[in-house]
Amino acid sequence: MGCTASTAGAVLSSAQRPASSSTPTTAGRFVAAGSMTTPRYYQTATLLSNGSVLIVGGCCNGPAGLTSAELYDPKTGRFTPTGSMADGRYYHTATLLNNGQVLIAGGVSVLGPLSSAELYDPSTGKFSPTGSMAVARYYHTATLLADGRVLMAGGSGDPLVVKAEVYDPQKGTFSAVGDMTVGRQHHTATLLQDGRVLITGGSDSSDPDPVKKIPGQASAELFDPHAGVFGKTVDMTTGRLDHTATMLPNGQVLIAGGRVVGLPDLATAELFDPKTGGFDQTGTMATARINHTATLLPDGRVLIAGGSRGLDTAELYDPKHGGFTLMANSMTTGRAGHTATLLPDGRVLLAGGTGNSTSSSTAELFEP
Repeated sequence: MGCTASTAGAVLSSAQRPASSSTPTTAGRFVAAGSMTTPRYYQTATLLSNGSVLIVGGCCNGPAGLTSAELYDPKTGRFTPTGSMADGRYYHTATLLNNGQVLIAGGVSVLGPLSSAELYDPSTGKFSPTGSMAVARYYHTATLLADGRVLMAGGSGDPLVVKAEVYDPQKGTFSAVGDMTVGRQHHTATLLQDGRVLITGGSDSSDPDPVKKIPGQASAELFDPHAGVFGKTVDMTTGRLDHTATMLPNGQVLIAGGRVVGLPDLATAELFDPKTGGFDQTGTMATARINHTATLLPDGRVLIAGGSRGLDTAELYDPKHGGFTLMANSMTTGRAGHTATLLPDGRVLLAGGTGNSTSSSTAELFEP
């Protein structure tokens, strides 16, 4: 799965692949940053226009999900409660709109997949309802488009969601666009410099039984916001789900980690080049990871942190030489299903997550 005859997506030989460093780097460190008011994982974290970080929902208060939200202030280093949502939810999305509000959409609750959406207003600290999606979905993606609308794509529902829709902040409503080329969940969506959206990987089966799930797919597609349609592009070199996708300063997209159902987690990584429309392998991570985070740093490197069953390791990807370097300094605690948010001063806030099947309220800061 994954290899194509196209030279744009060709697989590099082991001799051609960029080498990752086997010597851990002592650059950068993790320091404790207090605790959230509530333990949570599979929450969302959004950097607000005022520099604070909004942390919303997550797992778990039984199967219901959390309605609570809180704010992290980088100036004081404290977490404080803010307004609560109408619906408890996790596996949802949160998108900062151009007007400074945050769109919270979908997710799952005790009642199952949600189609509801809410808006958080930083000026009042409150949530208010907005239009509902046409399709209930979780494990989906939400992407802010260049024109200020938000693309909601895929996800798990009943059945697996192939439908996509866009949210118009001026109208407060969702409207349908063309279907994806294939239904997918646990995928990624990345806004490219030309305004298109790259969708990669994911699972194309919503069956809860892992044995029956179709393994992570290698397929990728592009959404054209002007035409409102999806079109297939070259496959990735490797099928994967629960991976990360990070836009690099040069316009390429770093795809890292993930898994194929029934096989070990992946340490491999690849790059999507919008100029050629293809994928090429790049350096391999020191550690295989799923449900990790990937954060673009101000200097162009990418911080890969945590993942799998609560890893406390982190590594840095340097696009200059196309390799990963394991950090000598570990995180203060192992975490997966956590959030990582780049702060205005260049630090990264890592919050919550799970390790050993328990949710965490702890947080820490990565200082480059």
